[in-house]
Amino acid sequence: MSKKPFYITTTLPYVNAEPHIGFAMEIIRADVIARYKKLAGHEVFFNTGTDEHGIKIYRKAKEQGMEPQAYVDGLAEKYKMLYPALGLAVNEPGINFNFIRTTDAHHVKAAQEFWKIVDKNGYIYKKNYSIKYCVGCELEKTESELVDGRCPIHPLMELEIIQEENYFFKFSAFQEKLLELYEKNPQFVIPDFRFNEIKAFVGRGLEDFSISRLATKMPWGIPVPGDENQVMYVWFDALVDYISAIGWPDKESSFRKWWLESGGVVQYCGKDNLRQQSAMWQAMLMAANLPSSQTIVINGFITGEGGLKMSKSLGNTVDPLEIIKGYGTDALRYFVIRELSPFEDSPFSMAMFEQAYNAGLANGIGNLTSRVMKMASDNLKGVSVLAGPLPADYMAAIERYDLKAAADIIWSKIAVLDSLIQKEEPFKKVKEESTKAHALEIIEKLVIGLAEVTILLEPILPESAKVIWNCIKENKVPEKALFMRK
Repeated sequence: MSKKPFYITTTLPYVNAEPHIGFAMEIIRADVIARYKKLAGHEVFFNTGTDEHGIKIYRKAKEQGMEPQAYVDGLAEKYKMLYPALGLAVNEPGINFNFIRTTDAHHVKAAQEFWKIVDKNGYIYKKNYSIKYCVGCELEKTESELVDGRCPIHPLMELEIIQEENYFFKFSAFQEKLLELYEKNPQFVIPDFRFNEIKAFVGRGLEDFSISRLATKMPWGIPVPGDENQVMYVWFDALVDYISAIGWPDKESSFRKWWLESGGVVQYCGKDNLRQQSAMWQAMLMAANLPSSQTIVINGFITGEGGLKMSKSLGNTVDPLEIIKGYGTDALRYFVIRELSPFEDSPFSMAMFEQAYNAGLANGIGNLTSRVMKMASDNLKGVSVLAGPLPADYMAAIERYDLKAAADIIWSKIAVLDSLIQKEEPFKKVKEESTKAHALEIIEKLVIGLAEVTILLEPILPESAKVIWNCIKENKVPEKALFMRK
């Protein structure tokens, strides 16, 4: 029997700067879901990539005296290099990992075909307009969205005034259809407070938005079909990657499998993408007569000093590769999954990271593995362990995308095993003839418990889980500590 397909995607990070921890958080979470779905018996398509058009990139390239294509080529490679370092399932059997660039020839063709269909269906028109525009968001801003005349997400950036003739998308035509979509799909946006936000936004009425730019002012974009004087607005182009990645419009069987048979795509994104992913993109799909996404999962921000969002535009980001160099891949994955809120904003500092590392990893799963496998290798010839069904509470937590809750379940099991060691002291009792048999039973129970924990760890800490499984299988102590105390 063939496995049911499951399709998950991140947003495509905008390559106007180096990769940062905010995107690492998003893609690690998506990777955990992809690995869990594989563990639960699905065949998985896992999409990510790079968003490479738009005015920010055009200006950055010009600042550095480079052609835009050469500029994005260099940064796209840096993102590709990041993925193995983050422990992503790049070459995992059963997971189809895909990296798409919006400058790929297939994507360009798909974006233009999508435009033609939406235009043919009567949802694109041309007009003169004047707007306030945030280059950081690559979005126009209404007065109600501004705080002291500035974008609240990019408060240090001056808004720009755009006055020109562009093509527009008839977003206003989709208010009722979007509200109907939300009504029929009560889990369409997760968490519920973000869902309430977008329902309120759509309920207030929608304004048509610009989907092109004059090529004379901003030439770095996909040409509008039939109009060489205009290029596509970066958001209109980039959102199409979710379907171009799975072969639309040319590979019908691939699109049917991953978009229709799977029930639609699960999209991870930050809260500043709420409108684009859960309203604009869904309206665009409707305009092209395509089914909607399945679920939009909204992350909070990682904040730095002063509570400001970490962002490339503000220049206050943390390099995930530097953390990995000092602590290892699974340490970063652990912090992202267990220590950061799955949906709210979360602060980050290296002091917080190190404290969590020592408590949860060095003194937690690392210490438990060493103690249990030392007792097992000294006193047992090995323990036969069989993978049972995944615990219902663990599965429920991941199915609702509360990865922190899933991790807390794992670490509660680790705490139970630690308590068993403290209470029974099998390392002492095994030395006495009168208590040896009971101690051996306890040690075997500990190995089985460690194996159960390891199964649950596989999606979250894949490297460590592999090491622990090998130790259990070969009945040996890890050759070196899983996590050295810092």
